[in-house]
Amino acid sequence: MASTLRRRAVGADTSESSSQAPTPRDESPVKPGDKVKVVHDHKPKMRKRRNTFIFLLGIVFGLVAAGFLAKSNDLIELPEIGELSMDSFLDVLPAGLVKDMRDLVKGERDFVDSYDSFSVGLKARSEGLSVHHPVIMVPGVISTGLESWGTANISRPYFRKRLWGSWTMMRALVMDKEIWKKHIMLDKKTGLDPPNIKLRAAQGFDATDFFITGYWIWSKILENLASLGYDPTSSFTAAYDWRLSYQDLELRDQYFSRLKSYVELAHQFSGQKVVLTSHSMGSQVLFYFFHWVASAHGGKGGDDWVERHVEAWINISGCMLGAVKDVTAILSGEMRDTAQLNSFAVYGLEKFLNKDERAEIFRAMPGMSAMLPLGGDAVWGNLTWAPDDLPGQKNSFGSFLNFRRGANWTTPDKNLTVSGAMQYLMETADTWYKDQIQRSYSHGVAHTSAEVEANELDYRKWINPLETRLPLAPNLKIYCFYGVGKPTERSYYYRTPEFPGFTNLNATIDTGLIVDDIDHGVIMGEGDGTVNLLSTGYMCSKGWRMKRYNPAGVKVSVVEMPHEPERFNPRGGPNTADHVDILGRQTLNELILRVAAGKGFMIEDNIVSNIKEYAEKVKVYEEENENGE
Repeated sequence: MASTLRRRAVGADTSESSSQAPTPRDESPVKPGDKVKVVHDHKPKMRKRRNTFIFLLGIVFGLVAAGFLAKSNDLIELPEIGELSMDSFLDVLPAGLVKDMRDLVKGERDFVDSYDSFSVGLKARSEGLSVHHPVIMVPGVISTGLESWGTANISRPYFRKRLWGSWTMMRALVMDKEIWKKHIMLDKKTGLDPPNIKLRAAQGFDATDFFITGYWIWSKILENLASLGYDPTSSFTAAYDWRLSYQDLELRDQYFSRLKSYVELAHQFSGQKVVLTSHSMGSQVLFYFFHWVASAHGGKGGDDWVERHVEAWINISGCMLGAVKDVTAILSGEMRDTAQLNSFAVYGLEKFLNKDERAEIFRAMPGMSAMLPLGGDAVWGNLTWAPDDLPGQKNSFGSFLNFRRGANWTTPDKNLTVSGAMQYLMETADTWYKDQIQRSYSHGVAHTSAEVEANELDYRKWINPLETRLPLAPNLKIYCFYGVGKPTERSYYYRTPEFPGFTNLNATIDTGLIVDDIDHGVIMGEGDGTVNLLSTGYMCSKGWRMKRYNPAGVKVSVVEMPHEPERFNPRGGPNTADHVDILGRQTLNELILRVAAGKGFMIEDNIVSNIKEYAEKVKVYEEENENGE
């Protein structure tokens, strides 16, 4: 693995008061085995954000503005869209927001060539690595483009145009918002297509290589695979409509049946078992697929199907236990990035998609709710304690939603844990949303092997690794590759509206609260900037070492990657560990190529965070004499 690593100190720039300068941070070397902790400072000051891809729809306006302003540096080619040019978009944006967003994209062109995307693959090829296992890639949430196939009057202007993941989306959002919303939201009762609307996931490599022109997602991995000799006959992208619940992915699109066929054909024609590579939500999709493909009620492949067809599963930044920011996105249409925007950006965001609208849109995408936190208080803590609390920490992460009590009659009379927040969401949301979630997902913990085996018959539990097991495939290899050391949302302070009834939302983030480690109502913990460390790391370092969750003894390897961004590179550079930008990280690309080339056995565990310590504190206990090692 890599030699001595260096990282910047983790956390936000801070100031003791508005009149004092920020406290400087020291840099120190980090070696494999060292622990990486998030440092909580006091009263973080507002700072300009990197132009990073946020996995939820609330940040879409930031992407719009970033794309518009990038025209000045020639990195992103901004085409004319119909009769509407990109310059004319600026006319509908607040001037202050235009100026504020310029710094977010300034310098991208200067750094885009700071490392050659093809160099990792060429170096691996020079070392004797070559095409061996077929590779199938399953993307994460919202990184797949969605295009319109409807022919009704409302859809004809957008036929075969992408209403997610293109400049057409930007035009529709700004100039035809209500029509765009009708297309992007699923039917609230059925969870499927609304009447006269038909959006489908784009297919092929073009579906996931770039989100919009210039903003890469999987393109660097594709370039390095190609450098090793891969092409469309040996590598595939299994894109999906991330808005759908996992059951409806099969019902409407036959997604899992198609994925099963891809794997079987790749295995048959190559003579080699397949390497499945997933990112973020895609890892949940694959975990669900492993259950579906074996089930007599699903793919009917039998318990040995994975053993016969799959060599390895590369799990990149997988949100295996969900993400806490998904709760606030669905509860009130918010997250840290919207809470901490400056006044100009807030104005622009609220003008085009206010909190009420964002919450409604998120709830009308049942797939988004698949990433609500799993495991309840056993994993995420109680009101006074959480497994990832740090020594001397003033506010426990376990107290997840905190309220200014007594504000009015709508305010909860106590703070809420993750389990309490989930219950609060269900009690305050519309009946249609509650029904969708309860018939699609399960968020509990199975404490015995008997429970785990019984859950194989319940499709609602197939996304939850704490209620179901890994495939019965003793020769399967699992590689968990994820980032650490980037502050990640962990708990929140909420307020109820001053005048209830003037909004559809029961509560919103208390963005005016800035004290101690509370930054605009948000408290940060450990992770990759989007998914919490407990979610990416627990199952890999502890859960799948328990026999009830891994009865076949599948080998699980873990490589954590410290966040070491280049200071002025908007995408972080070759050593970033950001949730999305990690897909361009050199180390990650090297590891993917090794597994694909049949050399995965050379990869050694490299854990630099405190995940093992936190995992031991999680209240999911082994059965007597249970040992998955």
